[in-house]
Amino acid sequence: MSDQSNQNLPADNSRRQFIKGAAAIAAGGAVLGLNQRIARSAHISGSDEIKIGLIGCGGRGRGAATQALETKGKVTLWAACDAFADNMQNTVYGINEDVKKGQEKQDSLFIDSVVDCPAERQFVGFDGFQKVIDSGVDLVILATPPGFRPQHFEAAVNAGKHIFMEKPVAVDAPGVRRVLAANEIAKEKNLMVAVGLQRHHEPKYIETIQRLQDGAIGDILATRVYWNSGGLWMRPRKPEMTEMEYQMRNWYYFNWLCGDHIVEQHIHNLDVSNWLKGAHPAEAGGMGGRQVRTGKDYGEIFDHHAVEYTYPDGTKMYSQCRHIDGCWSSVSEHAHGTKGTADISGFTINANGAKRWKSDKEAVNGWHNEHHDLFAALRQGDIYNEGDNGANSTMTAIMGRMATYSGKVLKWEEALNSTVDLSPKKYAFDADPPVMPGKDGFYAIAIPGVTDVLNG
Repeated sequence: MSDQSNQNLPADNSRRQFIKGAAAIAAGGAVLGLNQRIARSAHISGSDEIKIGLIGCGGRGRGAATQALETKGKVTLWAACDAFADNMQNTVYGINEDVKKGQEKQDSLFIDSVVDCPAERQFVGFDGFQKVIDSGVDLVILATPPGFRPQHFEAAVNAGKHIFMEKPVAVDAPGVRRVLAANEIAKEKNLMVAVGLQRHHEPKYIETIQRLQDGAIGDILATRVYWNSGGLWMRPRKPEMTEMEYQMRNWYYFNWLCGDHIVEQHIHNLDVSNWLKGAHPAEAGGMGGRQVRTGKDYGEIFDHHAVEYTYPDGTKMYSQCRHIDGCWSSVSEHAHGTKGTADISGFTINANGAKRWKSDKEAVNGWHNEHHDLFAALRQGDIYNEGDNGANSTMTAIMGRMATYSGKVLKWEEALNSTVDLSPKKYAFDADPPVMPGKDGFYAIAIPGVTDVLNG
């Protein structure tokens, strides 16, 4: 799930966004995030065609694959997989329809797009990801629930594939460590690693962050970040479902799949603060709980979190995320400095004694622009790597959850080295997932002051 507020920009914006792609990449760290590496590379396949494989056929998978196809040059959807046949079939059909409609409208970015994904390259089940990777693709899109991301990323890197992976990149500290280790191999292999933190690819964000880093409001003393909104979807249990299938269908409400909404959604806002600071927090403390979304249908996640993060230089990030209807809603980021303030997500700066500044860059669809940037770079032979930034921002969110679940103030290193592994012992629909309901149908909920988040 991502903030979809600018998903439906006019098609003309898509064409203009490709032109912005090369310029965005040239912007350097502001676009590519922390710990980037840029290198020259040979053309990925020796032809103009880039074959992509889609791993995870939910709504975001369909969106990411369609956006990849709607970029300059020939892109082919070559293979796809999902744990569920209905998801995969509906998504492949939907992508094909999206391409056909784009071509009928003579969208120049769809002209060379191809959906060549026959039944023999449509894979169902927990092992489908490896079959997609082995099918002859150049690049994989990892869009399953994030609990699978470390395993899939590691496999794609080992196979030498270029990668676009949705955020977050893990749901626990062992997963983050696994991603960081695999990303070192990706760098050695000169593989493209793009991560779906799309704000890094939006010109308004890039310009605003750059001005703040250049001192527009002086030294940054604090940031405030929010993802406060109403509730999300929930899929009812059906009698024929195993517990594993039920949890997979309702992945948002189980930490081994989602990581809680502070990880799955709020990562975007936390990432912006890290981007501005050029660092990840050194510690975190906070509180949260389940006040409204308390039924057994809502698994084990909280409905609100509030976290105070401290950066290595002593400055603060104040974080809120909430899923409760009828309350104040805000998805935004803000900064306070020695010489003024900034509404980062509003692309506005108010410096003491200076005229209010507001970005006049054109608004673009960040989810689409990140694919324009990625495929333009591949075709130019410019390989960049967003993996470390994705892992650090993911760990920032996980540390926040660990703080609210435990009620403790946690240091970065102890959180990152936690041995609490949320993954299941076996990936199969007849296997038990990591958490099981009690006799009353309810799942155990974290209890601050009791729950141990460091020792597995």
